[in-house]
Amino acid sequence: MKQAIKRFAIPVVFGVLALSGCGGEEKAATNGAKEDGKQKTFTIGVTQIIQHPSLDAAFNGFKKALEDGGFKEGENVRYNIQNAQGDMNNSQTIANNFVSDGVDLIFANSTPSAQSALNATKDIPIVFTSVTDPVGAGLVPSMDKAGENITGTTDSHPDAIRKTIQFIDEQTDAKTVGLIYNAGEQNSLAQIEKVKEAAKHTDLKLVEASVSTTAEVKQAAESLVGKADVFYIVTDNTVVSAIESVVSVANEKKIPVFTGELDSLKRGCFAAYGFDYYDIGYQAGQMAVAILKGEAKPSEIKPEYPKKLKLVINKQAAEKQGIKLKPEWDQMAEYIE
Repeated sequence: MKQAIKRFAIPVVFGVLALSGCGGEEKAATNGAKEDGKQKTFTIGVTQIIQHPSLDAAFNGFKKALEDGGFKEGENVRYNIQNAQGDMNNSQTIANNFVSDGVDLIFANSTPSAQSALNATKDIPIVFTSVTDPVGAGLVPSMDKAGENITGTTDSHPDAIRKTIQFIDEQTDAKTVGLIYNAGEQNSLAQIEKVKEAAKHTDLKLVEASVSTTAEVKQAAESLVGKADVFYIVTDNTVVSAIESVVSVANEKKIPVFTGELDSLKRGCFAAYGFDYYDIGYQAGQMAVAILKGEAKPSEIKPEYPKKLKLVINKQAAEKQGIKLKPEWDQMAEYIE
């Protein structure tokens, strides 16, 4: 992907369509940007499986990259923003509507959103982010090769899970790790397999609790009390959306909560090896800029991993969850209050 992006301005109309009201709103131009005199309108369909801070941060990063690349909301780009509210059927309906509306590009913010988009179209460019296993999800043939009309960024750093398990094994007294995840999310299954593989090289044991909705998360956490010494929440959309439920149980029972993304630290989790979702959204936005400017096709832009990985520890969560901070962690981690 070209890092240097030429700037140009093309004023446009902005609008956000609700899923239920797509038919009554102004539709995006079919087969490309709409001509408005000498000006063009680019419409980007934004599909997100559910609302939580990590995905929201990724979208904010995406928009900033578009702005830095010359596509400014309210001036020369409009976003049709849709949220599936955790429903896979809604996700597919959103994608189908984008195709009917003839959007110029689809930004798919999660694994289910990207799968739905690719199922709906093989022609409209798709840029994804917040996808844990793009290859396993059937989006791209490999991390070295994009799909014909799809590319994007993964939210799985190759070293994140291994380093988390290593930290739990070497830096805590934990013997058993509790995993809570939605078995219906392919991205979560891929991560759980990586956790199991990493744990093979330690003496840690794993216990699991599966959920299908956010309403089940607290009960799942409670079911692991007395079985798990720590919780490890991977980047599962369902569980992360209800992470406060896990934290409330953890605080009461003094169980440290490790997570797969940094945003959950601000919501009460103890520690994470992660990266900023804003950054992977920004990387995806740079891809979209190149595509909209005609500098590259999706198939010519390799999928990307997060570029940064760091350990961050929440001091207040450590106190609430019964963790005594070690001096040696000062050299390993960043702290937040």
